[in-house]
Amino acid sequence: MNAAVARELSVFYGSTEALKSVNLEVPEALVYGIIGPDGAGKTTLMRSLCTLLPYSEGSIRVLGYDALSESAQIRARIGYMPQRFSLYQDLSVEQNLRFFARLFRVSRKEMLIQREKLYEFSRLKPFAKRLAGNLSGGMKQKLALSCALIHTPKLIILDEPTFGVDPVSRVEFWQILHELKREGVSIIVSTPYMDEAVQCDQISLLHKGSVIGQGTPDEIIKAWQGSLYSLKAGNLQELYKYLQSKVDKADLQLFGSEIHLYSKDGLRQELIDTWKHEFSGLASCEEIQPGMEDVFLKMMQ
Repeated sequence: MNAAVARELSVFYGSTEALKSVNLEVPEALVYGIIGPDGAGKTTLMRSLCTLLPYSEGSIRVLGYDALSESAQIRARIGYMPQRFSLYQDLSVEQNLRFFARLFRVSRKEMLIQREKLYEFSRLKPFAKRLAGNLSGGMKQKLALSCALIHTPKLIILDEPTFGVDPVSRVEFWQILHELKREGVSIIVSTPYMDEAVQCDQISLLHKGSVIGQGTPDEIIKAWQGSLYSLKAGNLQELYKYLQSKVDKADLQLFGSEIHLYSKDGLRQELIDTWKHEFSGLASCEEIQPGMEDVFLKMMQ
């Protein structure tokens, strides 16, 4: 049985179509990523899967239950972590965990066992008495995840859990997710960060409410067609302006201290030599392997 399935799912906000005929199959006991920029429809999809948002067309089944007619059964069996920190700021770490255990009718004995387990992997035990509002961003996210896990759900749905979190805490958070996967928990996680896509077993790329790619990260990257080049110069902005007069602007992307240039048929060395002659600041032009961000940006076009 799949952890979650969506068929031809469409969601409207008034006349705006937020999701357009989305199809999704999430196998059990793996990390499934919903990848896309702000406004892609990630939160709408996550809330629909959680039965928190009515959908206009299509169907959703979560853990074998229908999202419309059996929402209570789904909510009792999943853990949900919304995009923004939504726990009680004036309660301590321990009090938040105890509150959510009672909410999900977890017995005191089971709550104590699960709490110690959650403290172990989140490393929040030294901060058990600290108010949630006084925690760092990374610690707040760990607490929110712990509260979503207190009733031992079979599936957890996490909406941009690492947004605004420092790099070290992001790494630690993903380590926790992989540990949960090894324990058999199914995980659906959304993120705008392309580097986090490779942390997932399978992904769906979402753009303007539509799925533009699905599969494992390796499968999506290997489907790339064409060549990609990295160009570097002392004055990158000037090089970018120069190249805009030579190639299609849609094939150029600024990537930190370099420019990535897509070419369907590859660049001839004579052309590269001409560019170096005309633009003396061009330091290098080397063919490289595309990353997930390169692939996603090209697919968006």
